Amino acid sequence: MAEAKFKRPELTDRDLIDFYFKKYPSRSCDRTFANVYLWARFYEVEFAQYNNVLLFRDNSAGYGYAFPAGEDEDVKAAIEDIMKWEKEKGVPFCLYGVTKENFAKLETWFPGKFDITYHRDEADYVYESEKLATLSGKKLHGKRNHVNKFKALHGDNWSYETITEDNLEECFQMALKWRNLNGCEDDEEKNSEMCVTLNSLRLYKELNLIGGLLRVDDEIVAFTIGEAVNDDTFVVHIEKAYADIEGAYTMINQQFVEHEIAGKYKYTNREDDVGEEGLRKAKLSYKPVFMVEKGVVTLKEDSEKECAKDDI
Repeated sequence: MAEAKFKRPELTDRDLIDFYFKKYPSRSCDRTFANVYLWARFYEVEFAQYNNVLLFRDNSAGYGYAFPAGEDEDVKAAIEDIMKWEKEKGVPFCLYGVTKENFAKLETWFPGKFDITYHRDEADYVYESEKLATLSGKKLHGKRNHVNKFKALHGDNWSYETITEDNLEECFQMALKWRNLNGCEDDEEKNSEMCVTLNSLRLYKELNLIGGLLRVDDEIVAFTIGEAVNDDTFVVHIEKAYADIEGAYTMINQQFVEHEIAGKYKYTNREDDVGEEGLRKAKLSYKPVFMVEKGVVTLKEDSEKECAKDDI
């Protein structure tokens, strides 16, 4: 059996990948073209169109395949083929980024054949967009205070703008300054994230991204970028603000959702916390309505073999 022909995602593949992601939607932040394209070089992710499904695999650590996108019967057949390919190569079968809904399908198709291990660090935080925009309710009282204090501190000297071709270069320069202030050159993970941030600005129009920025005294002090992941959920990929501008992160979050998301998308996905304690505390403080849990699926018969794991 011939294995699918895989390649790194290019800009010219956007329409094909978007077609599958929109036809077979998910709320996982992984299921957007921009996310796939921008991170592919760091995680050695490749894709293939194979027998009416879209396959992704990660070559960075022998980690395996993402759950395929396609009609159920085609996905089931593709998974059967992947199991055969891995067996022929003598490597354990692994699926990564598997949601609870995905695993329920696997259990229906292959009862009792697989194990799943969920990774808390990879779970996406999903919020009600209207709540993020209004910060209403007792639980978000502290966030409202941050916003009100920001407005009081800066009076009429602050403003929000949608990111356009007219202010993209200013965002790019702000990102470069943020990188220097935060020691990204000495931290591989931070450096990779900043490369993705800068590339998202360079390719803002080509990737169909939506963004917003915050100014204080005409200087950009924060910006954020994202895209729709399906008809009811918007995913925020990037958020940067100067730490010395009190309340800037809270303010760009609230303003971006108010102007670009609320009223259009019921939910806002703010991605995972990558296991960072401070980030986890911050994301929990906004009171998510649910998490998109994701795990690694392995064959029970391979349970004693090692399935390499690298954060996605």
